[in-house]
Amino acid sequence: MQHSSRLLATVLTLSGLALAGCTTVISQGVDDEGKASEIIFPEIDKTSGIHGGVFPNVENLRKIGNGVSKDDLYHLIGRPHFSEGIAAREWDYVMKFREEVNGPITICQYKVIFDKDMKGQTFAWKPQDCENFLYGKKPAAAKPEILTLKGDTLFRFDGSSTEQMLPGGRAELNRLADELKSRGSDARMRVVGHTDRLGSDSYNLALSQRRAETVRNYLIGQGIPADNITATGMGESQPVVQCAETARSALVACLQPNRRVEVEVTTVR
Repeated sequence: MQHSSRLLATVLTLSGLALAGCTTVISQGVDDEGKASEIIFPEIDKTSGIHGGVFPNVENLRKIGNGVSKDDLYHLIGRPHFSEGIAAREWDYVMKFREEVNGPITICQYKVIFDKDMKGQTFAWKPQDCENFLYGKKPAAAKPEILTLKGDTLFRFDGSSTEQMLPGGRAELNRLADELKSRGSDARMRVVGHTDRLGSDSYNLALSQRRAETVRNYLIGQGIPADNITATGMGESQPVVQCAETARSALVACLQPNRRVEVEVTTVR
């Protein structure tokens, strides 16, 4: 009887060691919440019987989310493709996708990391853009078109109000308003005021903000929807030229490109 007990204990110990061998976590810092400080994928050629990956059911992949169980994963996308047992904190897959029928195949790795209760909490792709096969490619952020107005033609020197606007500046803003209205209601505008470095930082910031607000209000008065246009001042923080002249008149002339108002136009679709 004693011999049998020792034998049973040995078997249980070996079984425990075998099980422990399947619980190896290759990602770094996996915590009880199923988060990792560094996600590491296994070598793709070390799969256990799955060579080259499989074509997954994309609709089933879309159903996977926080709290998914291992049984859920098994029924949705099958068993893991590496030697990851019941108590493993990570399941890894190798998947194949095509962007179009008969198009080239893209090989992707997919990982699920479980919390202490074996509920999926982290989902990762390698390469990261493989996720696009589930939901389509994310549209690139629209780059704004920047229309630059010379500050010295909009306002008299050091001016910022409508009353201090030059005749040529009014005409230029009228032309700009007509152009912006032709863009339709999908156009979004951001008026940005800039100054040169003459004067204090705080003064220049306030001056650039006042000029931007004046231009915004003028464009609204010309029919641009108020909700479509914002104003902000950047002061002297974004110069386009640097000048070393010491004579003030020469320095003022050299710094002219920095005294400007920009209208950033983005079309939202």
